[in-house]
Amino acid sequence: MSDHDPNALMGIITVHEKKVWEALVSGDRAADDALLSDRFLGVYPDGFAGKQDHCGQLDHGPTIHSYEMQEIQLLLLGAEHALLSYRANFQRQAASQHETMYVSSVWQRAADGWINIFSQDTPAAPSKADQGI
Repeated sequence: MSDHDPNALMGIITVHEKKVWEALVSGDRAADDALLSDRFLGVYPDGFAGKQDHCGQLDHGPTIHSYEMQEIQLLLLGAEHALLSYRANFQRQAASQHETMYVSSVWQRAADGWINIFSQDTPAAPSKADQGI
């Protein structure tokens, strides 16, 4: 499978993105560390985060109980970069409610595969059903 084919590349990048989520589910800091660039920048509803912030959240174990990725889209940003965007439905550890975010992650081709250099989470607006409409 070639990662120059857009369909194949979508599969490759999606697998890598799922590995980030799985690290959050399992509490595997080493896996999270291996997937993120040293220059990683996260833009979240509560502010900016670097690689150490993202990985450091796992110092006390898993942060996510479960997740699901939907509406996955890939935008090629040249030969060395790709933007994966999707709707994430997830539940944090010890939380009773699921949350929904739109996530956009930029992945960069590296010597040994792909590495995440940027991620932004945008909270989804409540649906009309959630609002009782």
